[in-house]
Amino acid sequence: MYAPLFQLRSFDVIDGDAKVKILELLLEALIEANMAYLRTCPSAPRLYESGVVYEEEPGLRDNWQDIPETIGLGVGDCEDLGSWRIAELRVRDGEHATPFIKKTEIENRTVYHIAVRRADGGVEDPSRLLGMR
Repeated sequence: MYAPLFQLRSFDVIDGDAKVKILELLLEALIEANMAYLRTCPSAPRLYESGVVYEEEPGLRDNWQDIPETIGLGVGDCEDLGSWRIAELRVRDGEHATPFIKKTEIENRTVYHIAVRRADGGVEDPSRLLGMR
């Protein structure tokens, strides 16, 4: 299994706009991997029919998973679920959905939550729909 690891110490010093741009690029890479998977494996389940549920990763860990890894684990967090849903909308439904990144300050640290910006401008949150409180 190919398992790249990004350790972005630059996030300690770069500004918020730069962080969001980097997140957008990384999300597009994961979405592209998921789109390739869906084209190769058209019988893969749709996200909401897969049985996968939301699970927050412990501590400061943030593993990014593609569709087959998420299916295998049975759980995913916001970037895993959001990227899957966006890929599914693009490949199977012909809709150009995009990542929606929400920034929140919690206890002196910045937390980014990933959801889906639908083509009509609405926001869909797969994490909430799959169990996030």
